[in-house]
Amino acid sequence: MTDSRFRRKMSRRGALGGALSGTLGAAAMAAVARATPLRTRQPAPSGTYRIDLHAHFLPPDYRAALLEHGHVTIGGYPTPDWSPEQALAFMDYYGIQAQALSVSDPGVSFLRGKEAADMARYCNTYAAGLFRDHPERFGAFAVLPMPDIPASIAEAVYALDELRLDGVVLLSAYDGVYLGDPRFEPLLIALNQRNAYVFVHPAAIAADAKPKLPLPDFLEEFTFDTTRAATLMMATGMTQRYPNIRFQLAHAGGTLPFLSHRISVASQTVIGELWPEDLPRPSLLDTQRQIGNFYYDTALSGSAAAMTSVLAVTERDHVVFGSDWPFSALTLPRSGTHDPAPGLSDIFDADQRMEVERINPLRQLPRLAAAVGG
Repeated sequence: MTDSRFRRKMSRRGALGGALSGTLGAAAMAAVARATPLRTRQPAPSGTYRIDLHAHFLPPDYRAALLEHGHVTIGGYPTPDWSPEQALAFMDYYGIQAQALSVSDPGVSFLRGKEAADMARYCNTYAAGLFRDHPERFGAFAVLPMPDIPASIAEAVYALDELRLDGVVLLSAYDGVYLGDPRFEPLLIALNQRNAYVFVHPAAIAADAKPKLPLPDFLEEFTFDTTRAATLMMATGMTQRYPNIRFQLAHAGGTLPFLSHRISVASQTVIGELWPEDLPRPSLLDTQRQIGNFYYDTALSGSAAAMTSVLAVTERDHVVFGSDWPFSALTLPRSGTHDPAPGLSDIFDADQRMEVERINPLRQLPRLAAAVGG
């Protein structure tokens, strides 16, 4: 290549780079600014201020049924004991004012028919009783008798309209069918009509459908399953058709923030050209927008690595605090600190932690916000 041709080629590249910079530069710089961790660990706010949106409970009859049906571990973690007194002691120690309780995997899907519906009603009524007795300490997300859609719609309506629970918890998949599948559509319509807050929690994968690794599901598989659910919800247009639903993804969205670019660029490949006609065709910018619309909790993800990834795909007001207690009991710091997630201070200062750990959660749950005066 001659010197003059080389200069012309580089000039064209420079012009293209300048155009791209003008188009994307501001957004890119904002993402970098959001995602740049602090160089030194900042002190956390003091006092009992945290609002925990990823916290579990196991009412007595529910726990007994789990054990009776062979669920001696959940995601590879021994099925824990739980009581309101234990929960309050945990919250007092770690500066948590209130928890929005939810039933973890497997929900009530280990039961079927009337047994599942009755167990869901029992858990939801139990939760409503807790926040009546302790209005400033507990909220709850309703468990539904999935995958029975008609029964789940009926329970969601009762739990949200009558019991006044704060939202709904859905697992990433039921019997191997992931959220985003068209068969869940009637339930999403009902939730969208109620502007529901929906906590998406990972589900364990059947043993014959995953690699035989000597690792418990909660270490890795749970994060992958959350990613699968979120990706399918976007691919089938669920997150577009039901904009009134606010979806919270457990554990910093699994691997979704890390894979966000990879998922987005599918629309620019042959995959986008072969997209089914009955589904909304994805675009790079819209996929990024949908990823940014999810809410991401900090449960087992209180580190600069995890939070930097989240802040690269969404704003800080879409990050909410979660402890994953009692399943996280063995992982919580016990060295004299009353901070349940000290790693958050590697990326957030005290004001930002107050936003993530209190302001953002209460903004999404108005009933609980009114109860705690937040």
